[in-house]
Amino acid sequence: METDNNLDQPESNVPEGFFSAGLEDSDPQLAKAVRGELNRQRDQIELIASENLVSLAVLQAQGSVLTNKTVEGYPGARYYGGAEYADRIEKLAIDRAKALFGCKYANVQPHSGSNANQAVYLALLSYGDAILSMDVASGGHISHGHPATQTGQRYKILSYGVARDEYLDYAAALEIAEQYRPSLIIAGGSAYPRAIDFVRMREIADRAGGYLMVDMAHFAGLVATGLYPNPFPYADVVTTTTYKSLRGARGGIVLTDNAQIAKKVAAAVFPGVQGSVLLHAVAGKAACLGEAMRPEFTAYNRRVLENAKALAGCLSQSGIRIVSGGTDTGLMLVDLRSKGLVGVDAVDALESAGLNCNKNLIPFDPEPPEIASGLRLSTNAGTTRGFRVGQFEKIGCWIAEILHSIASNPAQKNALEQRVRNEVRNLCASFPIYR
Repeated sequence: METDNNLDQPESNVPEGFFSAGLEDSDPQLAKAVRGELNRQRDQIELIASENLVSLAVLQAQGSVLTNKTVEGYPGARYYGGAEYADRIEKLAIDRAKALFGCKYANVQPHSGSNANQAVYLALLSYGDAILSMDVASGGHISHGHPATQTGQRYKILSYGVARDEYLDYAAALEIAEQYRPSLIIAGGSAYPRAIDFVRMREIADRAGGYLMVDMAHFAGLVATGLYPNPFPYADVVTTTTYKSLRGARGGIVLTDNAQIAKKVAAAVFPGVQGSVLLHAVAGKAACLGEAMRPEFTAYNRRVLENAKALAGCLSQSGIRIVSGGTDTGLMLVDLRSKGLVGVDAVDALESAGLNCNKNLIPFDPEPPEIASGLRLSTNAGTTRGFRVGQFEKIGCWIAEILHSIASNPAQKNALEQRVRNEVRNLCASFPIYR
């Protein structure tokens, strides 16, 4: 009888080094692009409000073997086996979210803030119901009802905005709510720099007979540290991202004190708007939420506010108008109209100088979103890097120089951008990241 001498010799179906070769060895082309992005982050200053710099712990949690694990359902009620550690990780993220924001229920599964918002709509509304939210030009977010989104196409969207002083117009919001009685009122957005009065928003929701949802994606870190009004107990449901001011993993969370809403949201997240959990992202959320519970995170957010006031003040003194005259958060809006500029041109010039920001609509903007009359700036990432008031005053001077040059001395624009870029690189070298 013949025997197969190869039975004891395992035959691999994967390339040599599959479990041991790093990216540099296995895919040099991709590794080069990743390395380029790392160098960009090291050498440039990030002023985009929807970005921050995560800790090494968050990077390690996300870039881990958790990437291999698929789980559907919730801790203790999974559809797949082998979920012991998945349950531990998700429960840790849930417990930390509840403790950090002082609420009874947290769903940490949404892949993004927009997914979190969609889950709330699916949980609480029927298609065709009315939603009252801040319009994009006043600082609202597209997921709250922009015509190109599912929200805008499936629900009747009503909008409130800001008054001529560029502060939220609560009276107009109340008038719309009383007239149309929307099922959901949304407070919060992506480019409103002032504190929101959640007591008044609750009153508006009560007068309409609708739910109040707060999207705190851009100020969650301030809420967590007591430096911004807490939406609880006024909101029925709260959504947030875990990056931006929480400086963590990219993803979303839904929070509530209401057991029935929590149950509906759970079904709306899974299987309503998404399938399996991104377990590595949930681990990254757990890591950043743990960091946010430490005293140094409060100190960080205090510096975010100090730096934002310094940056806004420096720009104002340079003759550049700040929307609403300042900020109560880490972000601010710059009005470029007095300089005869538009956002798209300003962004290109600042990026050439190593200063990254985004064009943004401002209240009563005459330009379309693709052009925009404003810039949105944030001190979140720079503060994480270690910048203090002195560094942000220098950044403000650089921004002012670039904007004035575009408007009055375009012939010197390229030379100025190169000089500032060199100075930016030198400043960044003094505050290194990911050494």
